[in-house]
Amino acid sequence: MKRKRAAKIVSTLGPSTSSPEMIEKIFRAGADVFRLNFSHGTHSEHKERYDIIRKIEVDSKRPVGIIADLQGPKIRVNKFIDGKIDLARGNSFILDDKKNALGDDSRISISNPEIYSCLQIGVELLLDDGKMKLVVEKNYGSSVQTKVLVGGQLSNHKGINIPGAVLPMSSLTKKDLEDLDFALDLGVDWIALSFVQRPEDVREARELIAGKAGILAKLEKPLAIEHLDEIIELSDAIMVARGDLGVEAPPEDVPGLQKKIIRNARREGKPVIVATQMLESMISSPTPTRAEASDVATAVFDGADAVMLSAETAAGSYPLEAVSIMDRIIQSAEQDEYYRSIRVKDIGKARATDADAITLAAKQVAETLGAAAIVTFTSTGSTTFRAARERPVVPILGLTPDIKTARRIMLVWGVHPVETSYFDEFDDVVKSATKVARKEGFAITGQQLVITAGVPFGTPGATNILRIVKVE
Repeated sequence: MKRKRAAKIVSTLGPSTSSPEMIEKIFRAGADVFRLNFSHGTHSEHKERYDIIRKIEVDSKRPVGIIADLQGPKIRVNKFIDGKIDLARGNSFILDDKKNALGDDSRISISNPEIYSCLQIGVELLLDDGKMKLVVEKNYGSSVQTKVLVGGQLSNHKGINIPGAVLPMSSLTKKDLEDLDFALDLGVDWIALSFVQRPEDVREARELIAGKAGILAKLEKPLAIEHLDEIIELSDAIMVARGDLGVEAPPEDVPGLQKKIIRNARREGKPVIVATQMLESMISSPTPTRAEASDVATAVFDGADAVMLSAETAAGSYPLEAVSIMDRIIQSAEQDEYYRSIRVKDIGKARATDADAITLAAKQVAETLGAAAIVTFTSTGSTTFRAARERPVVPILGLTPDIKTARRIMLVWGVHPVETSYFDEFDDVVKSATKVARKEGFAITGQQLVITAGVPFGTPGATNILRIVKVE
């Protein structure tokens, strides 16, 4: 199961990918990490998919990462009498807190009436991913009167975005807290936090998660960009969630924001995923548009650790084809001369620490000697994260005695994780490294490996050893 690329593929599971056969097919085709989207599906459905993934992991003898993506405080309209209405431009439309009353063409309740307090006169509301637009004319506290600026057909449970507003709610709703407990009990590797607005949202989640999973902050609101560096520092990984980000920010700003987020996350050595609408047309078509192929390649050129498929694999008609073509696009991009020339740009200088100096030296030594691979031995993943930050030209073998760490670093650029025994002596690490490198197809007899680790083992961030060994 050695991949022929460094960037990873995250695949969302759903109705189109629920059977053991289909999940295994998309795993074989290139999916490295699976996403369970808690905005849809029941706990029992997510558990069934989780169990299938873990069986595939055992059968393939390859760690597989799993992300539990929490819904977050997504604001939605509730239900209409006839399931939908037509909003006419210029008409008045009321949003209220009468959640038990079905809506009509004059009013509707919403999922989070507590936001009314922050809706000042003149604030614009975007409905259904920006297809319709309202402006607040009056605020009565428990309801607001709006005017329709851009009309259209509005149906049950469509989303509401409020660009520029700091919403008076936590990024974790009551549903999220229930889903979080369930996901942590399952044993997922990453918890994705939706609609992160402030650093406090990440701090709150970290206290609740308590190290049981990595924290993946989804950047979907322009306000989060104002606290970008602090959010990156507090998180374990970042997602550029371009769906809602592209609704609340002007579309022309999204490409620049994507590059900024990737650049800043890479500088801190935090994995970053680019997500949403990457191969959108493949929901109903067996091939992507040329623009979509270019979009995936651009994310690779930008330096993303992973690219993600959402509805393409969760609900589309061609999930296997979507994973396969994404795999081919990444491989092609990474073999391009332009990619090789920009791979290490915008990373920034390594910090003045022993661990970062050792890791940078490992990359330079591996490239000078033409080593077959860099091998990291890590308990927590920090040594491997550092190695990936430097974007070496050789593969990274991430050896760890902790299966949870192996699953987590599967998300990281260029890393092939392998679960090993726990070692007390560095010489035992060296023996294991040469054995694994041969077995996994990364080196043959006579080639060299560059090995890094932190002694004493199990100390986070203590990378302090570099050794060059010949495979015998």
